[in-house]
Amino acid sequence: MTKGKKSAVKTVSWVMVLTLLGKILGLLRDRLLSVTYGSGMETNAFLAASRIPRVFFDAVFASAVAACFIPVFNEYLTNKGKKEAFRFSNDFFTLISLLCCILTVLGIVFADQLVTLFADGYDAETRELCISLTRLMFPSVLFTGIAFSMVGVLQSMDEFNIPALISVVSNIAVILYFIFFNDRFGIYGLALAFLLGWLLQALVQVPSLVKKGYLYRPSFHFRSEGMKKVFVLMLPVMVSTWVQPINLAINTRFGSHLFQGAGVSAIEFANNLYLIITGVFVLSVTNVIFPRLSKLTAQNEATAFRDTISSVIHSSLFFVVPLMVGMMTLARPLVDLVYGGGEFDAFSVDITARALVFLSLGMVGYTVQTILSRAFFAEQSGKVPLIAGVCAIVSNILLCMVLTDPFDVAGLAVASSISCIINALVLIISLEKRGLGFLSKKFCFDLLKVFLAAAVMGCAVYGVRLLVDDLFVGVLGKLVTVFVPTLAGLLVYFVVTLVLRIDEGKAALSLVKKLLHRS
Repeated sequence: MTKGKKSAVKTVSWVMVLTLLGKILGLLRDRLLSVTYGSGMETNAFLAASRIPRVFFDAVFASAVAACFIPVFNEYLTNKGKKEAFRFSNDFFTLISLLCCILTVLGIVFADQLVTLFADGYDAETRELCISLTRLMFPSVLFTGIAFSMVGVLQSMDEFNIPALISVVSNIAVILYFIFFNDRFGIYGLALAFLLGWLLQALVQVPSLVKKGYLYRPSFHFRSEGMKKVFVLMLPVMVSTWVQPINLAINTRFGSHLFQGAGVSAIEFANNLYLIITGVFVLSVTNVIFPRLSKLTAQNEATAFRDTISSVIHSSLFFVVPLMVGMMTLARPLVDLVYGGGEFDAFSVDITARALVFLSLGMVGYTVQTILSRAFFAEQSGKVPLIAGVCAIVSNILLCMVLTDPFDVAGLAVASSISCIINALVLIISLEKRGLGFLSKKFCFDLLKVFLAAAVMGCAVYGVRLLVDDLFVGVLGKLVTVFVPTLAGLLVYFVVTLVLRIDEGKAALSLVKKLLHRS
């Protein structure tokens, strides 16, 4: 393995470890919320109130930072040097801060109307609480905008560990609140704890930025060459990255009409668990390869660009497909382990598990769309992701309208999954037409083998689950029901991939042999 590949593997590994730690802490945070407040009025109000500012930030500013700032910043670094790149970043930081302030003020003023838009099925008491919490939490838009802008600079300068650490810091702040202060300050204090966590995401990055030589100075050169490129990219990129936050907002609106508002908790908790487990791998990979794709674009390395996309998707699906099957098979015991207990009763577990099963169907689509959208953004191209995003959002709305009444939360989850698949298909078709696609005969045959191996694994997981389901009670029983079938499934999947001669399986075997030899 070359020095460059070793460095890339090491970077991805550390990012995955830090991301995993952040996700585990996020699971603990969500569990504390579920067992403390259940799926009742306070939980439903809080989840909707925390979702509203995040939807606006994700729809407007996250896309601008991730898809507009990083490619242009890398172009400046490559062609004009660090000084000019930092000058451009000052312009961008200033613009984002101003827009975030404006959006925060508007969110606080129009909180009543926003709650009506996002959760019109709540009763009067839940609605009033949701409005108050929304006003309290809307400054998170400003804190998150600053934090994401810092992430863009650090990732472009090949610093990935600190950006991966920010969720660890914010989750620790919320967990400490639950342990020491929740009994005294309740749900309003929890909202402030979340707000503090988002602020800490920005503060923890300051030392690394200073070390890189960056010091922010307000700058208002919004007509500079770099800012013009950002403005050209921003609108199509914004719409194309609306899919996840807008779909969640749509699901929240429809979910507020289910089970006296408990549909919001079910879809939110299921989605959090889905994103936590999927994001450990998918987001770790995309956060590392996106700056690389941006640099390859700046250097006009089309062949390397295409090969990078193909290898990343190939390897990602090797892990994601069995993950999808495993989550569908173990949805109920997994939800029970993570959220069950306290105020989160059996009914809450059941509806959340149902949502998780059908959300998992879209995992492959989510993975492919996440990677391919980054590829288009790295090219500073937003037209195709724009079209894909519109198709996904429209399909989700229509499917929610059709499926919610007959299938409740399962219908919402199916609608979300299908929209992810549609998004991915539009992006794939566009790349294939341009000759940058990855759907070679070998790729499709390998993918078929991966699905076959995952199906065999799923049968094994289900069979082992039936054997161990009632062996133990309490927390030990929950742990056994999740982890014993999981370990059995991993072993079966590994063996089947070796039998089917899948490249990643052989690479994993080689790695295990090296580790045993060193031992």
